Amino acid sequence: MAVLASMTGYGRASGSLPGIAFVVEIKSVNGRGLDMRMRLAPGLDPLEGEIRRRIATRLTRGSLTVSASVEREGAAGRVVVNHQALEAVLEGLRWLDGKVDATRPGLDGILGLKGVVEQHETRLSADEEEALNAAILAGVDRAVEALVIARAEEGARIAAVLVERIDEIASLAEAAERHPARSRQAVLARLRQQVAELVEAGTGMSEERLAQEAVLLATKSDIREELDRLVAHVAAARQLVAGGGPVGRKLDFLSQEFNREANTLCSKSSDVALTAIGLDLKAVIDQLREQIQNIE
Repeated sequence: MAVLASMTGYGRASGSLPGIAFVVEIKSVNGRGLDMRMRLAPGLDPLEGEIRRRIATRLTRGSLTVSASVEREGAAGRVVVNHQALEAVLEGLRWLDGKVDATRPGLDGILGLKGVVEQHETRLSADEEEALNAAILAGVDRAVEALVIARAEEGARIAAVLVERIDEIASLAEAAERHPARSRQAVLARLRQQVAELVEAGTGMSEERLAQEAVLLATKSDIREELDRLVAHVAAARQLVAGGGPVGRKLDFLSQEFNREANTLCSKSSDVALTAIGLDLKAVIDQLREQIQNIE
């Protein structure tokens, strides 16, 4: 069964081969698409394309930082003195003699200069390199799996919050539906009041025309269409949350539609209490949208 997944999470895997240890880490935060930044140890660059492909088969959105570090155990390798660099340093020191009043550097200071001493690690054989690459790719798979589990756990918590917010929206829409200001008696009372105000204003129009204008005003202020759309959006949102999967973009679109209907309801409302319901709707919808931004 598909579940909602957060875009925030962390996955880690480690492993070793004879003389070599490695660690793979993947950190994920919110993102508009699937963005991956690679921090691979020297020599692992040829694996980048395959790492990206493997991650893309499991995730669709998120800003990821992928790092892979390798440590050679036992300090296998050799230290080499760069004679050309050393001779250049000594020549410089001879030239400075008598020109600069300073203590001549000792051997440790000379050897500590960059480039004078170089450390060369023993290269891996073709078989060893192939084994290391395979082990790191397997580590990437394990790290991705750990990340997927972490994102699913966080997604389950967010889903519970989304359900609460959607239920609140449904309750507020129902409260607006039942509000006394929308009753037939209240609408007739407003029509009579509007006609009376138009007559009192002395517009010169007949009472029949005034009544027609009042009916037109009442029609424009009716929120039936907005309430029907809110009910439909609630049903769609519940279906998306229950269905799970990468539905963040669809839920974000629905939250915008929710907000549009709430805005129209407030602008059409001719009753203070009904407007207050619309404002409460907007507040809950904002909370819903904030949570949706975390969903894959």
